[in-house]
Amino acid sequence: MEHSIEVISNPTNSDRDRILEPLLEYNDQAAPPSEFETFAIVIRDNQTSEQVGGLWAKINYDWLIVELTFIPEKLRGQDLGSLLLAKAEEIAIGKNCMGIWLDTHSFQAPDFYIKRGFEVFGQLEDHPRGSNRFFLRKVLNDSVPKMPNS
Repeated sequence: MEHSIEVISNPTNSDRDRILEPLLEYNDQAAPPSEFETFAIVIRDNQTSEQVGGLWAKINYDWLIVELTFIPEKLRGQDLGSLLLAKAEEIAIGKNCMGIWLDTHSFQAPDFYIKRGFEVFGQLEDHPRGSNRFFLRKVLNDSVPKMPNS
C-alpha cells in the first residue's frame, strides 16, 4: 500500500478530527479514558455587560490546563489575575485535579505565576526569537513529585 504526504495550508475541523479521533482512541488504550472539560472564567464590565477578559481552561487527565488568560491593560494591578487563578484553583481542587499547568512567554507574565506558587518545569528558548516560552505548574496533590530545587 502506497501513501503520500500532503501539506494542507488551510485545514478544516474535519481534517483535524481525522487526526484527533484515532489519536484519542490510541490514548484510551494506553491510559484511562479522559474527557476534556472546558470552561471559562470571564471578566465582565458591570456597566455594559461586555466580556473584556478572562481565563480559558480545560481539565484533562486529572490536570487543569490554563490555555488563555487576558487582563486588559487598564485593569491590571487590581488583582483580577489573582482572582481568576484562585477561581481556577478552586475548580481544580473541586474536580480532584493533581495540579494546574500553563505556558507563558517571557514578555508576558512568568513572574506573576511564580509569585502565586507556580514552578517552571520547562522552557523553550527563542520562542519567539529573542524571548522564551515557559511551562509552569502548580501542584495541588501531595502525590505529585516536586521539581528538583523547589
